[in-house]
Amino acid sequence: MRTTGNTEEDVRSVITAEELIELQGLVRRIPAPPSLVSFAVQMARSTRPGDEAAAVTGKYVSWGAGPRASQYLVLGAKALAASRGAAIPSYDDVRAVAPAVLAHRLVLNFEAEADGRTTRNVIAELLEESQGWT
Repeated sequence: MRTTGNTEEDVRSVITAEELIELQGLVRRIPAPPSLVSFAVQMARSTRPGDEAAAVTGKYVSWGAGPRASQYLVLGAKALAASRGAAIPSYDDVRAVAPAVLAHRLVLNFEAEADGRTTRNVIAELLEESQGWT
């Protein structure tokens, strides 16, 4: 009722637009080791059916994440690292942001639907498999 009614909520700014842009710039300046970038690229590629696909992808995915997914895996990992005060992002940071980054980028096939699988299930299995990549 609160969100669909006619009442107006008092919204207060937490930060200004300029502060938000400054924080975005800070996140982009956090270094990401080449090995972490390669890991993010491998994770995105593993969602695409084909030679570099993860096992779960071959079974359940008809369309996977594109190159921008790897960029946002890295940026998300950097933001997560910054939020916990770390100087650089970790593989676990990439894994932590993967469901949010990848979920809307995967198109599952009929077999996934028949088996009751969701994109979140598939990503969880992909994340388990990715433990062996590092």
